[in-house]
Amino acid sequence: MLPERASGVQLHLTSLPGGRLGPAAREFVEWLAAAGQQVWQVLPLSVPDAHGSPYASPSAFAASPALLEDPTAEVTPEELQRFTADNAYWAGSWVAHGGDLADQVRFTREWGALRRFAAERGVQVLGDVPIYVAPASADQRSWPALFRDDAVAGVPPDAFSDTGQLWGNPLYDWQAMAADGYRWWTERLRRSLELFDLVRLDHFRGFAAYWAVPAGDETAEDGRWEQGPGRAVFDAAAAELGPLPVLAEDLGDIDQPVVDLRRALGFPGMAVLQFAFDPDSDDVSHEPENLERDQVVYTGTHDNDTVVGWWSELPEPRRVEVRRAWRAAGVRTDGETDPAWAMVELAHAAPCRLAVCQAQDVLALGREARMNTPGTAATWAWRLQPGQLTDAHARRLREVTEASGRC
Repeated sequence: MLPERASGVQLHLTSLPGGRLGPAAREFVEWLAAAGQQVWQVLPLSVPDAHGSPYASPSAFAASPALLEDPTAEVTPEELQRFTADNAYWAGSWVAHGGDLADQVRFTREWGALRRFAAERGVQVLGDVPIYVAPASADQRSWPALFRDDAVAGVPPDAFSDTGQLWGNPLYDWQAMAADGYRWWTERLRRSLELFDLVRLDHFRGFAAYWAVPAGDETAEDGRWEQGPGRAVFDAAAAELGPLPVLAEDLGDIDQPVVDLRRALGFPGMAVLQFAFDPDSDDVSHEPENLERDQVVYTGTHDNDTVVGWWSELPEPRRVEVRRAWRAAGVRTDGETDPAWAMVELAHAAPCRLAVCQAQDVLALGREARMNTPGTAATWAWRLQPGQLTDAHARRLREVTEASGRC
């Protein structure tokens, strides 16, 4: 669905001025078009938890009413009836959980209008699908047989945490899901592809093998790897939905079976430049010289610091490697004084079919603008100020995009 070379910007709806749909969203689409960008990447549109995280939602299907431009707009009985029929698989689960389907009708109306507005300007929306659901969510309560109660989700110790990350989400009972023909996942992907042009599937490695932490543990250290369902989930969904425009988030502890599964399915993977340039690391998959066409390259994701924040604490041996990469790619920006834009140029120069930068890096903001720090709760709050992204920013990004053949 994308041209041979394209680029985009990641900015969640809550980071727009006002934090919701409406004029600010349309203005951002117009800014993207002026900047030569073809993709707007957002985080999950689901109802967030108490900390603002959209990755721990009370429903894998319902959209957040907090994103509505007009939360009091009239909804007719006919609209409600039609929405309920079109979303029969999950609508009842949301009502039983205390959700309001009228809000979902309003969201469908407003989001659909924004999607059409974006399409008319050549901008596609890349959405995000968290792999897991929240504890005690509408999904776990409505389909309890599809979830385990002996273990919870997490990841082993990694670069983000010495004790791993104890997410605490209920794990799927994959045998029960297989017996049901993976219906829940097919319906979840159907809903996602109704909302987005493309979807990023979070924690893709969990479909090959996942980290199961015994229920009640206080850290993720004593978890163990267990076998995932493999491609069966996606084959079942594709049989009904057709080809799946999925980007696999394959970051973290990735082994060959994960790579093999992604390639067998034809899903592009991810590379993050902030994970490169470490002469002491055995993982060279994010190094610019090792990037491939069938990847999406990022300056950083919502879980990373901004480039300016990252650069400010980068040890000198890694800075030496970054400078070498800038020279090899012909980066014109002076990275010593403007590392954010030097990294934007480096990402655009990559062979990857899609290059994405955070809006914070376009603005060259420091760590105060970081969206999320994994393992902490006080995040997800960064927001643009009105007029902060200017015409000058758009012209500069368009120049980089054109120079790299992505416009």
